[in-house]
Order: sequence, then C-alpha cells, then structure tokens
Amino acid sequence: MARAAAHATLDRNRLGPFLTSVALRLCIDFYREMERRSRLLQRAALLDFSGTTEEDVCDEDFGRWLLSQVEKLRGREQEIILARAAGISTAEFARIHNISVKAAEAAFTRGRARLKTACARALEGCAR
Repeated sequence: MARAAAHATLDRNRLGPFLTSVALRLCIDFYREMERRSRLLQRAALLDFSGTTEEDVCDEDFGRWLLSQVEKLRGREQEIILARAAGISTAEFARIHNISVKAAEAAFTRGRARLKTACARALEGCAR
C-alpha cells in the first residue's frame, strides 16, 4: 500500500493490478534473496571440516545399535526394512519379491513397530 501511495500519478482503476504486481515482485525478490544467501552460505562453509561432533558419534553408534536390532527381526520384516534403508520403495520391494504391495507395507509396518518398541525399551533402561 505504501508503494501505491508513493505514486501520485497512479490511475485508481489500475490500483488492483498494480498492487498484485508489486506483491508478486516482492515475493520473487524475497525468494531470490533466500536462494542467494543459501548459495553464499554453501560457498562460505568449510568444506574440509574433518572433525566429528559428539552428535555424529552418537548418531553412528545409534545406527550400529539399530542395525543390530534389525538383524533380530524375522524374514520379510528384516528384508523390507533393509530394502527401505537402501532406498528401495515398498512397491518396488513387492514387485521384486512377487508379493502384494499391501503385504510388503504390512511387513514394513510390523518391522518398524518392533524397532520402535526396541528403542522404547532401551530408553526405559537408560532412565533407571
């Protein structure tokens, strides 16, 4: 509105389209600036950072522990969890193993539920 008020010669019949145009351009400018800042941060980041943080160490340890829990799963549950971890979709897994998508999704859901239970039990042990 302030931009419209600054234009003393603006035709009142063109006010709506003018404000729409200004709003769109402001949005475009905003997202361009965000993208520019993102690229700048990527270039300015230290790419040769070789140190690890405590969080990295913990994540790696948790990953090993979770993989050991996956190895305790049975048959299809284990297979589908490992396939999903490798980036294979549930539908693709079903096609590869000649089972229905619904059966693959059910096995994935069961496996994921068992892993969540294992995590909850492990956390209960830590709280004591």
